[in-house]
Amino acid sequence: MVWDAWGIPAGHKPLSALIRTLLTEVFEVSGDPVARRDEGDVPLRESTLTPTQRDGLVEVVGVGSISVDHHDRLRHAGGKSTPDLLRRRADGPQDAPDAIIFPADHEQVLGVLAYCADNAIAVVPFGGGTSVVGGVDPVRGRFDTVIALDLRRLDGISDIDPISGTATLGAGLTGPLAEELLAAHGLSLGHFPQSFEFASIGGFAATRSSGQASAGYGRFDDMVQRLKIATPSGTIELGRAPASAAGPDLRELFVGSEGALGVITEVTLRVHPVPETIGYQAWSFPDFETGAAALRSVVQAGAAPTVLRLSDEVETGINLARSADIGGESVPGCLAITTFEGTEAHVAARSAEAGALLAAAGGTALGQTPAREWEHGRFAAPYMRDALLDVGVLCETLETATTWSNLAELKAKVTAALTASLGGQGTPPLVMCHISHTYPTGASLYFTVIAKQLGDPITQWYIAKRAVGAAIVAAGGTITHHHAVGTDHRPWIPEEIGDLGVRILRAVKRELDPVGILNPGKLVP
Repeated sequence: MVWDAWGIPAGHKPLSALIRTLLTEVFEVSGDPVARRDEGDVPLRESTLTPTQRDGLVEVVGVGSISVDHHDRLRHAGGKSTPDLLRRRADGPQDAPDAIIFPADHEQVLGVLAYCADNAIAVVPFGGGTSVVGGVDPVRGRFDTVIALDLRRLDGISDIDPISGTATLGAGLTGPLAEELLAAHGLSLGHFPQSFEFASIGGFAATRSSGQASAGYGRFDDMVQRLKIATPSGTIELGRAPASAAGPDLRELFVGSEGALGVITEVTLRVHPVPETIGYQAWSFPDFETGAAALRSVVQAGAAPTVLRLSDEVETGINLARSADIGGESVPGCLAITTFEGTEAHVAARSAEAGALLAAAGGTALGQTPAREWEHGRFAAPYMRDALLDVGVLCETLETATTWSNLAELKAKVTAALTASLGGQGTPPLVMCHISHTYPTGASLYFTVIAKQLGDPITQWYIAKRAVGAAIVAAGGTITHHHAVGTDHRPWIPEEIGDLGVRILRAVKRELDPVGILNPGKLVP
């Protein structure tokens, strides 16, 4: 990915004349992008890796697998949240890892961790670099030196069991490469988060990722069968069978551990045959409450599609404005998207069952086109976010989850907190929301907020983030549903798991990482 924005250069497009006009009317900005710096002009904090330390790491991974190059350090200087990108674009020296290490296999990862523990060097495990919560920021903590441990070379498939429906993948595989390798065997993982194009298998596991097709295939943690983890205290391999009563499931310590307890190097996952066909259907509901009740009826009846999502009135309107800009059609109320994957017979039966439930709950069928349009652009939203940042408009996302009975209250309180905290100088923000993931007992709410940048936009956002975090906790939601903890959500972990839970987490950290080198400042309060 490019160093100061999301994705690749080809994905970045200028804002249309219609969008620039809307931004001028709503936020009183010119709509003209500000020129960004060349990466060669960006000063980095001087590397503190000593020649002795470099030689020691070379002994572990080889001379060609360690870099202190400006280009590599800059691309490992953090994730892709709005604050990350604002920091990349700010004047002055940028913080960055002191070196990047590219291990070739599990044993080299183990060796790097052992060396760094012996020499008090902090280690930030790095997959695709797509974190939006500070999860890969080069935090040194109490250490003088920090390295990024880039796992891209752990990119193979070591085993496929078509009878059991499992595949063992290297942690460094990206989503597209994993799907390509599995497709050669007629298989698919079916995990498609918005970060899919760049994020890694190890990152999906370490952050408890949830993909857009989770209604059909489950969250990533549902797919995990076995794990291989390198820690400063040694190797641990977990998962012998699809289910077990052999005490607590220790896989749960590492799925979602964000590199703070160990480095996931290999994951065995549940896979499925490549779908024979995909069915598409969009729906309109008169309001968000009606649409949410309709989604609940489908999920609780066990008739959930592969993809099931609902945009509120504001998000539907904004997306339709963008769609109209390219010749799309208008949709009243709230837009819901459903897709169905499987055999022809399965898709026909499931779409008929879900369709009957959605219609009975007040939905109006809109045909395939809006659902196909959504799928076509489902990975493109971060590019739009970057284009807005270029013209002085703040854009960021956050997510939470709660029970169905508490969904409306949580949505209202988060919306109010965003509106109050970002409504400076009489210019209210645009707050959009959609149900992104559903469960029999509840759902996830995914918010996108757009506001005029005022003064220091990083401080502006963090003030809003604190207000929203307090609102989420007060309303009984989880502080994060699938973005993970990182640095951004760490202050709310004591609220989430309680003081005793924090002590348990710290005790596990001490046992696995007694020196505390693994991803300082993340996850563990």
